Amino acid sequence: MTPPRQKKPKNRIEQGRQEDTVTFQIEGPAVTDAFVLSIDITDDAAPDAARSAESRLSETVRLAEAIDLAIVGEAIVTLKKVRPSTLMGSGKVDEIGRKIKASQAQVVIVNAQLTPGQQRNLERAWHAKVLDRTGLILEIFGRRAQTREGALQVELAHLVYQKSRLVRSWTHLERQRGGSGFLGGPGETQLEADRRVIQSRITKLRKQLASVSKTRGLHRHARTRVPYPIVALVGYTNAGKSTLFNRLTGATVDARDLLFATLDPTMRQIELPKGGKAIMSDTVGFISDLPTTLVAAFRATLEEVVSADVILHVRDISHPETEAQSQDVHAVLDELGLDELRRDAMIEVWNKTDLLDPGHLQALIEKSQRATDCCLISAATGEGLDHLLECIQGRLTGPATEFRIDVPATAGADIAWLYEHGDVQSRDDHQDGSMHFRVKFSAAQVKKARQRFGDALRDAKDSEAIAAE
Repeated sequence: MTPPRQKKPKNRIEQGRQEDTVTFQIEGPAVTDAFVLSIDITDDAAPDAARSAESRLSETVRLAEAIDLAIVGEAIVTLKKVRPSTLMGSGKVDEIGRKIKASQAQVVIVNAQLTPGQQRNLERAWHAKVLDRTGLILEIFGRRAQTREGALQVELAHLVYQKSRLVRSWTHLERQRGGSGFLGGPGETQLEADRRVIQSRITKLRKQLASVSKTRGLHRHARTRVPYPIVALVGYTNAGKSTLFNRLTGATVDARDLLFATLDPTMRQIELPKGGKAIMSDTVGFISDLPTTLVAAFRATLEEVVSADVILHVRDISHPETEAQSQDVHAVLDELGLDELRRDAMIEVWNKTDLLDPGHLQALIEKSQRATDCCLISAATGEGLDHLLECIQGRLTGPATEFRIDVPATAGADIAWLYEHGDVQSRDDHQDGSMHFRVKFSAAQVKKARQRFGDALRDAKDSEAIAAE
């Protein structure tokens, strides 16, 4: 019996509507040859002015390698002035074009933010696909996203970015299970129909991510009822966060020497040296000039950092531009709303000491001994992790504050909570069966105690002052 024929979609737009989710993957051959171009603008006010041109080129090459591009050529272009049409002058465009042709590269990675017009004009001049920095990072994030939440966040950022480039080509909906929108396909020419589809999808994604943010908020609220504080890892990509996470938690998070190896957040329990437990959260790494569309899309995920009890800023202290990387991390955290008050919860973790020469290491040891908010470690060898755990515990406990509270005899769960999460100083039993407690809470536990007991929890000093009056 002949099986019934499947009804084919009328066009690529209709075909795109048949799928609910998108997985961004590069179309075409397994390995694509790429030419990497780093733009060095000779202006102190330019983005990444604190970094050397060679360092920016090296980082861009590693970003390209993260999506399995084969680098067949690379160059640094120094510009005094940015041209609105092609970014660089016509002579330089022709010179780079000859190098691209000689290398036979199919893709050109430009380490700059290109306007749609600049991207289109360079593609025409070089007869190759052109990806700017934002497009490259979106490709990487599309490869790394494993959870549905991560895929939604990447897709939203991708659509917002691609919407302005419809005049060039639109391949995102040509084949939903493939096609990153950058490297493959002839594109859809029905621009108005595409824009309606894109905007509709953007609206739907924002609603779904708003629901994700609400769910995460409920999860955070639920965690306030348990004794475990949150310790969040942040840092520049490839600083060693996942290696440290695996060391402390026994997890097996991908910790390869690869930019953006971790994208989806992971949470695991850790044991503290003087007893007690905490939840450690591994988050996506940051990078210089991170696309604002990605920061916005991942806000729901990174809100875990803002609400954490302790924030570990992991730095690759062996990197020659570790200070510039640190500034980039703080810039993103500020954009997330991490004000100066939350900086008190931060500990700087100077990682990769095993890569330092003895002289540099000794200088850092002396510097760290004078500071109260940094720890020197090697996540790869385990050196310094005991001291780091002690720093975490010290930051969580902090100076204890004494409170008074009356608890009815029937509130057995509340009584057990006081003994488990606080340091009970005294207990007085009343004739009616209720109990009066004097209990000390650490800085990290005061917030949880107030959320549990509300106005019934009274500061001991205030209570004594009222009694004296």
